[in-house]
Amino acid sequence: MGPWLDSVTGWLAANPQWLAAAVFIVAFVECLAIAGLIVPGTVLLFAVAVLAGSGALSLSETLFLGFIAGISGDIVSYFIGRHFHQNIRRLPGLRHHPEWIAGAESYFQRYGIASLLVGRFIGPLRPMLPMVAGMLDMPFPRFAAVSLLAAAGWSVAYLLPGWATGAAIRLPLPEGFWPEAGIVAGSIAVMVGLSITSSMRRHRKATVLIASMSLLILAGLFIGYPHLTALDQGVMTLVQEHRSPTLDEVAVTLTIIGEFRNMLLFSALLVTLLLVMRQWRQAVFACATLLITALANTGTKQFFARVRPEILSDPLTSYSMPSGHASGAFALFLTLAVLAGRGQPPRMRLTWLLVGCLPALAIALSRVYLGAHWPTDITAGAMLAACVCAASLWTIQRGEELKAMPPRVWWLVLPAMVALFGFFALRHLPHAMLRYAY
Repeated sequence: MGPWLDSVTGWLAANPQWLAAAVFIVAFVECLAIAGLIVPGTVLLFAVAVLAGSGALSLSETLFLGFIAGISGDIVSYFIGRHFHQNIRRLPGLRHHPEWIAGAESYFQRYGIASLLVGRFIGPLRPMLPMVAGMLDMPFPRFAAVSLLAAAGWSVAYLLPGWATGAAIRLPLPEGFWPEAGIVAGSIAVMVGLSITSSMRRHRKATVLIASMSLLILAGLFIGYPHLTALDQGVMTLVQEHRSPTLDEVAVTLTIIGEFRNMLLFSALLVTLLLVMRQWRQAVFACATLLITALANTGTKQFFARVRPEILSDPLTSYSMPSGHASGAFALFLTLAVLAGRGQPPRMRLTWLLVGCLPALAIALSRVYLGAHWPTDITAGAMLAACVCAASLWTIQRGEELKAMPPRVWWLVLPAMVALFGFFALRHLPHAMLRYAY
C-alpha cells in the first residue's frame, strides 16, 4: 500500500485544488457500507488531512467536509439497508463474508441507539451499523439525530490530528518543539497503550495502573513544564494563526460550558439524580471523582502559580496550571463514560471512554484556542482527572464491582445533563463573545 499511497498524496500535493474533494470522498467511503471495510480509509484520511493542514484548507473547512461526508455515508448506508432488508446478505462482498453483517447486527440488537454512537469509533463496525439500522427498520429521524452527533465527534477525532500535523510541519516552530512534543505525546501514548492492554486482558489492577501512569505523567508536567516552553509556544503559535470567527463562536460556547460554576452545577445535578434513583455506589464514585478533582486542581494551581498566556485582551487574574476547565470536563465526562461502560465487554468500555474524552477534549482545547491556557496546562488537567477517576473507581470496586445502571436511570440523567449544557451555553454566549474577543 505504500507506493500507491505515496502516488495519491503526491498527486494531491501537486493538485491542491482537488484536496477538498479528496477529503470528502475518502471520508464518505470510510463511512459507506461494505466499502469502508475494504478501502484503507483511516490511513488515507490521515494523509489527506495532513495535506489539508499544510495550508490548502482551513481547520473549519476540513472538519466540515469530514462531517458532511460522514453523514452522507451514513444516510446512503441506511437506505441501502432499508431497501434490501434481509436480502442485503446476498450483496457482493457480504455473500462471502457473512460475519461482517452478523457482528454488526448482534452489536446493534444488543446496544440499540448507543451502538450507533459508540460503534462509530470501532473500525469494523463503523460502515456496517447504519446499514443494519436501516435493515432493521430503525426510524429515520432517530437514526439521523444520533448520526449527526456521532459524525461530529468522528470528524474531529479522525481529521484534527492529521490536520494539526500538517500545519505544524508547515510553520517555523521554535527550536526544540518536536523533541518536547515527542516526549509528551509518547508518554501519553504509553499510558493509553498500557491501559488498553490491561483492560482488554481484564487485569484486576488495571485501574491502579491507569491511576499510577496518569499520576506519573502529571508529576512530570509539574516538574518539567518550565522546560517545555518550545512545545507551549509552538502550539500556541499554530492555534492563533488559524483563528476564525466561526471557530471563535464554537470555542467560546465550549469554554462557557466548562466554566467552574457551570461544572459545579452539572456535577451536583449528576450526583443528585443518582441519589434520587438510589444508585448509591455510583453516586459515591461520581461525587468522589468530581469533588477530589476540583479540590486537587485548586490546590495545585495556587501552589504553582503559573502565569497565563498574554493573548487575551483582558487577561484573567487566576493562575494557569493545571487547567480547571480541562480537569473539570475530563472528570465529568470520564465519570459518565465509566458508568456507561459498567457491565459491558472491555472493548465497549474502552470505546465509551473514547467517546467521553471527545467533549472533554473539545472544552480543554477551547482554552488553548482562546489563549487562556498553555497546552501543558490542559494536559496536566486531563491527567489529574484521569488519575482521580481511576483511583476512585479502584477504591469503590475493592469489595464488589460497580454494577451497570438500569436504562431508566440513563433516560433521566442524559436529557437532564444535555438540557443544562444547552441552557448555559445559550444564556452566556453573547457575554462570553465580548469577554474573549481579541
